[in-house]
Amino acid sequence: MLVEQIAEQLNLVPETLERESLKVYVQKSLRLIESELFSLAQRYGVQSVTELDEKIQQGAFHEEEAFDDFFRFDYLESERRKRLEILAAL
Repeated sequence: MLVEQIAEQLNLVPETLERESLKVYVQKSLRLIESELFSLAQRYGVQSVTELDEKIQQGAFHEEEAFDDFFRFDYLESERRKRLEILAAL
């Protein structure tokens, strides 16, 4: 199998190579998510989807204009939590 061959060439245990590869993949994914979260946070001047919801409720933004971003923000925060949990398990 490819993993075993590469691990042998790198003088690593295959399980170590797999775990470290997964860690790098999840970290890269997390950086992309955090980049998009940062962009949304900057756009609305908030730190979280909860703060965005509060600003919408206060009338700082029209619900129609922030609707898609609100759900995207919520989704990204959820995905960020998942990746952090995965990294902690690795």
